[in-house]
Amino acid sequence: MAASLRPGQVAAAAGVNRQTLRYYERRGLIAEPARTLGGHREYPPETVTLLRVIKTAQRLGFTLEEVADLLAVGTHRHGRRRTDNRTDNRLLTRAERKLTEVEQKIDDLGVIRDTLRAAVSAGCDDLMVCEQSPCCPLPFPELAR
Repeated sequence: MAASLRPGQVAAAAGVNRQTLRYYERRGLIAEPARTLGGHREYPPETVTLLRVIKTAQRLGFTLEEVADLLAVGTHRHGRRRTDNRTDNRLLTRAERKLTEVEQKIDDLGVIRDTLRAAVSAGCDDLMVCEQSPCCPLPFPELAR
């Protein structure tokens, strides 16, 4: 059996800091580790892999709540592959939904980029002045009259 790891070792191996390790423990993303007689935390080596999985999911845009849900239905907690299609497709379904969200954000950012380019081209330099100008490209809301 592989030796257990101290918090600093786990954090360094996974590329996170110790506060992140504790935070994920409090959130229930990683199990509370065993303790030595002296009260020191000792993590199983698999914790490093789990932390890498969590960080990768976050980089893909999943929230910690979404990551927790994905981990709860994943095969790693059960030691065997699930065979029902609902859980096998869980990541796929979530990834498709996340992709739709990301594509919408990209579209929204494109609109923001284009508006900012128009504002720069128009020489907008003062929001208060621009708001009063009919030729300002910034999308000020219409006032109810």
